[in-house]
Amino acid sequence: MNKKSEKEKLTFIQNMSNLIDEASNFFAHRKGLLPMLGMLLIIVNFLLASFLPGEAYLVRSNLALHLGLLVAIFGFMLAWAL
Repeated sequence: MNKKSEKEKLTFIQNMSNLIDEASNFFAHRKGLLPMLGMLLIIVNFLLASFLPGEAYLVRSNLALHLGLLVAIFGFMLAWAL
């Protein structure tokens, strides 16, 4: 039982490592993708606030704005590192 869980843990780590490698290779050639996506989410937040009533959850929480800022900042940091 113990060996099986260690083997599953090892394969999980290998899978995560492969995923990070593939994502790194993908974003290395598309450095502006995440910042553009973040800016798009910020624009979507503006449009939602313009057209939806103020009681709507997306308007009150500014969810798209916060996600857009996080994605854009992460995109700039990742582009700088790659």
